[in-house]
Amino acid sequence: MSTIGVQMMMLKEQVEQTGPREVLRRLHELGFRSVEVSQIPMTPENVDQMRRAGDDFGIVFGALSAGVGPGPNDSLLDAADKVIADARALGAERVRIGMMPLAAFTSHEALVAASRQAEKAARRLAEEGITLSYHNHHVEFARRGGITLLDTIRAEAPTLKLEIDVHWVQRGGKDPVRTLTELTGRVDLVHLKDYRVAAPTPEVLEQVSSGGPEAFQRAFTDLVQFAEVGEGSLDWVEVVPAALDAGAKHLFIEQDVQYGRDPFDCLRTSRDNLVELGFGHLI
Repeated sequence: MSTIGVQMMMLKEQVEQTGPREVLRRLHELGFRSVEVSQIPMTPENVDQMRRAGDDFGIVFGALSAGVGPGPNDSLLDAADKVIADARALGAERVRIGMMPLAAFTSHEALVAASRQAEKAARRLAEEGITLSYHNHHVEFARRGGITLLDTIRAEAPTLKLEIDVHWVQRGGKDPVRTLTELTGRVDLVHLKDYRVAAPTPEVLEQVSSGGPEAFQRAFTDLVQFAEVGEGSLDWVEVVPAALDAGAKHLFIEQDVQYGRDPFDCLRTSRDNLVELGFGHLI
């Protein structure tokens, strides 16, 4: 059965302050039973602490994170053995790539090369019984040569599954429900985060009045926010079933920025809204 859990990237500061066990305990108290690990240092101490906490609190590690170049997670190019060992230690059957290296998006040739590296990594992990997925942002919906960058990644890395982030799909100018439907069978993981356009605040107006046209453009663009599930404009009654129908095994709540709120409070809001919408059985 598919589950709705939490992307731990939004709790990385709390992990640094209190350790992963305390964070997982609090997630357990909120009723969550699955997590995706990202931007958490995968030291032997943290991995052991997460393993023990997972056993104690009944939390499943739905996916770990890795890269195909420099970044905040271990790279599959030079640390694949470690990624596999960490996945085995935590019982994780899935690993996801958070993003291609930025340089990969600068040309078709660079993206093809990076995608082929991801394909090689996906095949290596598949031999170990681990599924590798790729997480989108908005940039993958840029078009080059009549197709999107995501189309190129899919074509050059056929073994690579997808982790569809519905906020970034929306920000990339695509419809999340239609995109999930079009990618049915390729989708393995989904990120749930809402898309909110905030009203201008007095602070924004002050920036605009003192900064001129360029300040206006920055402030106007920054009105787009990452929101708690149910606190933005995405139609979750349509999105969640579309994600399940597309083949998602794990759906993870994520909010890149919390705008001054405690991230646990944000997660509580997202959870409560999902329960109210009828998806409590997935949490």
